[in-house]
Amino acid sequence: MTATMIKEFRLPDLGEGLTESEILSWKVAVGDTVTLNQVIAEVETAKAVVELPSPFAGTVAALHEQPGTVVEVGKPIVSFEVDDAGTSNGAAASAAGDRSAVETSVKGAPAAGVVEAVGSPAKREPNLVGYGAVVEHTGRPTRRARGQMQDVKAAEPQAVPIAEPAVVRQPEAEVHERPRSTPPVRKLARDLGIDLELVPGTGPGGLITREDVQSFTGAVEATASPVAQEGRETRTPIKGVRKFTAAAMVESAFTAPHVTEFLTVDVTATMELLARLKGNRAFEGYKLTPLTIAAKAVLVALRNNPTLNSRWDEASQEIVQFNYVNLGIAAATPRGLTVPNIKDADRLTLRELSAALTELTDTARAGKTSPSDLSGGTISITNIGVFGIDAGTPILNPGEAAIVALGAVRKAPWVVNDELAVRQVMSLSLSFDHRLVDGEQGSRFLADLGAILADPAMVMTMI
Repeated sequence: MTATMIKEFRLPDLGEGLTESEILSWKVAVGDTVTLNQVIAEVETAKAVVELPSPFAGTVAALHEQPGTVVEVGKPIVSFEVDDAGTSNGAAASAAGDRSAVETSVKGAPAAGVVEAVGSPAKREPNLVGYGAVVEHTGRPTRRARGQMQDVKAAEPQAVPIAEPAVVRQPEAEVHERPRSTPPVRKLARDLGIDLELVPGTGPGGLITREDVQSFTGAVEATASPVAQEGRETRTPIKGVRKFTAAAMVESAFTAPHVTEFLTVDVTATMELLARLKGNRAFEGYKLTPLTIAAKAVLVALRNNPTLNSRWDEASQEIVQFNYVNLGIAAATPRGLTVPNIKDADRLTLRELSAALTELTDTARAGKTSPSDLSGGTISITNIGVFGIDAGTPILNPGEAAIVALGAVRKAPWVVNDELAVRQVMSLSLSFDHRLVDGEQGSRFLADLGAILADPAMVMTMI
């Protein structure tokens, strides 16, 4: 008889230390047969929507969370029934995600319950797509690993339920470590002035959750607004991309000293160039817009003004000068503002840049931007002109020294050769971090950018 095991898959850290994700939808149901790396769910982190591949090949035994639920990293979200003889790939994949899985014998396996402790060595098996390389753990186990291993009775293995793994608690006199919780929960407790020693944990293994802290203090009831009259207002939870963006913008606004400068430019020559390129066979099938030309102009202007392509490293007290340009493009999506970036944009031709911009915006609007595309930007552009806006004071994307806002292209009276004429005009707004960029440097960059857009032939004098 073939033995099968129940394998739990815990929500992995999907990038950059994010502590939670929202289950948007399940792509499988209980009883479905899945293969390794088959997409089983769509989750939203604080940065992007991510497809979760299956860490095992087998049958879906249980879905522990419903769509719309925000789940902390490390919490079980789905269980699989897998063949005992074919679990090596799954074990390695699970180790790459959370390093913790619970196995339970289902059909006559001789060992009735095995808990893989956090920190146990991982086999060098093929990697689960999207979760990074398997990390081998050697030497002394981590504190969390020691705590979990002490929770298992070595003398007599036990069957471990799927939803609530069995644990053996140490006598209170032997416990000297602080209560188990995640960094966001500890911060919440500090903000509310709550001693976590007094809060009972209802999470796995006694983990103290955000709900435990709120229930203990009555914070939810104490801070709740008066009951709204039905139909007169709509409340939307602050979470996901919008929550992350809000926190990043507040951090940027109160950390980096912003300076904004403005320049209005006659871009008639640029618009004429754009019209000619659209009729050129070399650009057939490419989407060309004022943003395309402006993005190329920004990349050229940076060559003579590299200080705008840098970062202030507070931790090391260093100014980091980038010798490459990852060009961020602010994109409005149904889930909020995102700023994905084009890697090594300074190395792209105009056609390549056009294709990259089209792919970036289409992916962002579909909510499919990956976390890696949202990190590592060096300078950004926000195209407020598409909304009919002329100018603004854009806030820096955290970790960057400058951001350019492109205004709407409008017909306006303009003086040409001492005569009044109707020209196509655009306003440029440049915000920069005054710790990194002096007023002269910011002004020279903006002047160079304006000169290129006013007369694209000026590029020849800058390269």
